[in-house]
Amino acid sequence: MQGYILKIQKMQNEDLMVFLLSQNKFIRAYRFYGARHPIITQGYKIDFELEIGGVFLPKIHSPLHLSFSWLEKRENLMIWQQFMRLMYDHLKDSDEIENFYFELLEICSHKLFKQNPKRVIIEAYLELLDFEGRLHRDFSCFLCDEIISQKVSLARSFMPIHDTCGATQAFDLDIIKKLFNSKSTIEIDDEMINSIYLVLLQGL
Repeated sequence: MQGYILKIQKMQNEDLMVFLLSQNKFIRAYRFYGARHPIITQGYKIDFELEIGGVFLPKIHSPLHLSFSWLEKRENLMIWQQFMRLMYDHLKDSDEIENFYFELLEICSHKLFKQNPKRVIIEAYLELLDFEGRLHRDFSCFLCDEIISQKVSLARSFMPIHDTCGATQAFDLDIIKKLFNSKSTIEIDDEMINSIYLVLLQGL
């Protein structure tokens, strides 16, 4: 079985609770501490076995880190782990889940070999919102319900609002419309990418 580690939580005696996203499940498992055990870290993709039994969580056995060379870059790892935290918060109350979420991480992990990490995550975030029917392309302000016709601000989950209603950074409406329709950041400059990424960090 393979999965991405969305979160690890330390327990007594350096044991861990591990929360993983597999192909169609959100897995909560226990990892016993041992000096010879390989290190597992948030954001890693691992191949592993689950021992199910008893009254506690299933146990992780024989984890094998399926490494990506880009994890050695500090910025890439930090941004990837930030996205893992968002995914954990979004999926933590789930058990059986659609294959979409695992495949989204698979696509991201391959894009990160060559592409800017913030751009990769913004595009993935847009794909997720679109899949869940939460990408608002009508551009009516969710605070006042009036149509946005000029500048637009973005709230959590990229909800569009008037910049005057939200008192937050304003973006060119046409650029955001193109971004929502194409789910591609190719036409957006780095300064705007940084601003949009800060909105993304508010959560899903």
